[in-house]
Amino acid sequence: MPRDTSVPEPLHRILMDRTVVLITGCSSGIGLHLAVRLASDPSRSFKVYATLRDLKAQGPLWELARARGCPSDSLETLELDVRDSNSVAAARARVTEGRVDVLVCNAGRGLFGPLEAHELDAVGQVLDVNVIGTVRMLQAFLPDMKRRRSGRVLVTASVGGLMGLPFHAVYCASKFALEGLCESLAVLLLPFGVHVSLIECGPVHTAFYEKLEGGPGGALDRADAQTRHLFSLYQRHYEHILQEAQDPEEVTEVFLAALRDPQPALRYFSTENFLPLARLRLDDPSGCSYVAAMHRAVFSEEQVEGAEAKARALGDPKLCASPAAPK
Repeated sequence: MPRDTSVPEPLHRILMDRTVVLITGCSSGIGLHLAVRLASDPSRSFKVYATLRDLKAQGPLWELARARGCPSDSLETLELDVRDSNSVAAARARVTEGRVDVLVCNAGRGLFGPLEAHELDAVGQVLDVNVIGTVRMLQAFLPDMKRRRSGRVLVTASVGGLMGLPFHAVYCASKFALEGLCESLAVLLLPFGVHVSLIECGPVHTAFYEKLEGGPGGALDRADAQTRHLFSLYQRHYEHILQEAQDPEEVTEVFLAALRDPQPALRYFSTENFLPLARLRLDDPSGCSYVAAMHRAVFSEEQVEGAEAKARALGDPKLCASPAAPK
């Protein structure tokens, strides 16, 4: 008589009652750490589908999962390329529970350097992954959430979607687009019981900067001498910022807080370091104060050290007269 391999009914109900989470971009960084954090949660209340563009890159994910004692039935990897609608559909079909309760749109690409130094193909790749890839995921999973009147969408956002950053023009454009996309959906989805949240991240210690489209800087010989000089100044500033980057483990706790929040907000911040600049943009709608403050902060020939010096660089109200600002 063949052995009965079916799951006992009480256990089956427990497994089906778990929160089903699907995360994109799990080969490294935030996606990898979030997948393992949820799958190894002591509550055992999550079933995690960690997706990767190439399953050959899943080694580090399973290595961390083993180190954290992750139960074998709480984590599964799927191949999913957000640039390919067929790949998205195939991954969705392999979710055995037949539903996704929490969708985490985390896959992303970066582009760093003078705008004229970038190949248009590299620009297109960033926009395809960061913006259109997110749209593909939402088109695939939102309809079922709306039908079930339940679901959460967490999107890995960035300070670069709240303010323009020099030499990150295309990356910021993609992240600004996500802000508009998600805010628009959040307004629409309230009566459906579906919540969209942006997790606003500053610099994080990941492999993100090693995977920049076109490499760091792009083809710098296409830029003029003054722009190349400004880029060298910015690189010095940027290296200082990266020294203060957050650990991905710290950032995953912000995702978890958003996931568990009974009244989800539209935005959660992994750091408050950049909020003064974000407020400056709102305080002066003309943008004049922000542009002058940011230019001074990142392109000063002098090395700005200490919190007091940073505050002076970012908060001097005399940096720019703003005739267009409301009285």
